[in-house]
Amino acid sequence: MKNTLRYQFAGIIPARYASTRFPGKPLVMIGGKPMVQHVYEQSAKALGIVYVATDDIRIRDAVEGFGGKAVMTSDRHQSGTDRCAEAVRLIEEATGEKIDIVINIQGDEPFLRPTELELLSSCFNDRSVEIATLVRKALPGEDIFNPNQPKAVLSKSGDAIYFSRAAIPYVRGVGMDNWAHNYTYYLHLGIYAYKVSALHSITLLERSSLETAESLEQNRWIENGFRIRTAVTEWNSISIDTPEDLEKAIQHYEH
Repeated sequence: MKNTLRYQFAGIIPARYASTRFPGKPLVMIGGKPMVQHVYEQSAKALGIVYVATDDIRIRDAVEGFGGKAVMTSDRHQSGTDRCAEAVRLIEEATGEKIDIVINIQGDEPFLRPTELELLSSCFNDRSVEIATLVRKALPGEDIFNPNQPKAVLSKSGDAIYFSRAAIPYVRGVGMDNWAHNYTYYLHLGIYAYKVSALHSITLLERSSLETAESLEQNRWIENGFRIRTAVTEWNSISIDTPEDLEKAIQHYEH
């Protein structure tokens, strides 16, 4: 990866077996490979260090079975961010390598492109950046009111001002059906990169009121003064949250 500041990047893929909506999701098969293997292999095309962080032996064994690296973490973590913070400590202890920046890679994105990881990493060419994430512009006709698709409001410098499940801003004097024609809405893609120092700091923060209201952990970071730099991509991710999503993903893979 092109790295003008010589940071050591590591990709960490948090993977739980006990998902409420889709138990065993990381190990579902797509094209003869478990989903976590697709994510791992795509990540390894952009990053020299990649680990799966899991609390389940079945996932660890599957990862090591295809030649990947895995680290066992606590089963008490409330988020992938918390799991990444523990994982990076364990990886540094085991390897003796110092990691500067962790990329938290969603384990349910089997079609992740290496170019997106490179784009996200490029945010850190600005030394002041501590946390970064990806957004994309809403497509024509896309449902900006879907609460399962968080939206981001950006500053002129590209930092996230706020994340919401609602369609914000409210476009006054315009019918809601035409909001997206009068304002550019940015949809948030749940992949983050953090300097390790910032990662450890944000995991120590108590849950905030904005985080609780929206059920979006990144609002806790903003509410506590952390800036989140965004990079705009055209990639329309295909994440797998339900068995129905898996069927669509299999069809996409086969075609």
